[in-house]
Amino acid sequence: MNPLQFTDVPNPQPAQDQVLVKVKACGVCRSDLHVIEGELPQRKMPVIPGHQVVGIVERSGSRASRFQPGARVGIPWLHRTCGTCQYCRAGKENLCDNPEFTGYVVDGGYAEYTVAPEAFVYPLPDSFPDEQTAPLLCAGIIGFRSLRLSGIERGGKLGIYGFGAAAHVVIQIARYWDIEVYACTRDERHQRLAMELGAAWAGGALDQPPVKLDSAIIFAPAGEIVPAALSALKKGGTLALGGIHMSPTPPLAYDLLYYERVVRSVANNTRQDGDDLLRLAAQIPIKTQIELFPLAEANRALNSLKNDAIRGAAVLQV
Repeated sequence: MNPLQFTDVPNPQPAQDQVLVKVKACGVCRSDLHVIEGELPQRKMPVIPGHQVVGIVERSGSRASRFQPGARVGIPWLHRTCGTCQYCRAGKENLCDNPEFTGYVVDGGYAEYTVAPEAFVYPLPDSFPDEQTAPLLCAGIIGFRSLRLSGIERGGKLGIYGFGAAAHVVIQIARYWDIEVYACTRDERHQRLAMELGAAWAGGALDQPPVKLDSAIIFAPAGEIVPAALSALKKGGTLALGGIHMSPTPPLAYDLLYYERVVRSVANNTRQDGDDLLRLAAQIPIKTQIELFPLAEANRALNSLKNDAIRGAAVLQV
């Protein structure tokens, strides 16, 4: 699979409310694969993928004054919301009726330059290097939202299914909150990483953990995991589905849902999720495990991700 073409395109120009950003690093996300391989409905084609962008503000549009030239910023998946629909008005902008997404609806960060609305750009702490920061801007943010929506409490027992970029950030937050983590993932390299990061146990994707779980999160895009994860939950437990795309879920026996077990999806994120995650990441501090690729080798990075060959997160150096 080599779907991307490395070519020259004109530099984008910032609209009135946008900033022009010189890209320094861009994380490679499984959502990029879903966009490129057509598993998400086509929104822009051709499109420059990438939505975990770290860079430097070069200049701003005529009505953008939040960032000075030279400011270090992050551009996430959530590119823009309408601000007027019932969800935006209720503080649920992740459910906006007319959203735009970076690297999907608009061009993203697999490039030397990109643009974004200044209101949806994050100022970044100086404590994280560019390449270390990039995975926080989607894997970190959506993982953090998934963790909160799972309902896990401090001291609880959490199952994580699939141990890629998001999971390796989430486990660091969970351990900081004194949560026991049980990792279920098919790749032995990812099992070893989970144990290195403090998991109490690591096994196969469909294995039953040695204890019942208070909550669980599925990051793997594999619907067949849902019954196994539900069967591992205690009564009243919540299973959060952290991916934007998942293969079909097999029929569920009602006794897996009985006793008030809950299955819920996690859709996008709010800007507040990003603010909270970045503040917590600096406090812990979170250290992302990364594998670096030159921008020109984005296809190789995507192939490695597709084949579960990335230990932690893949990041493009621009």
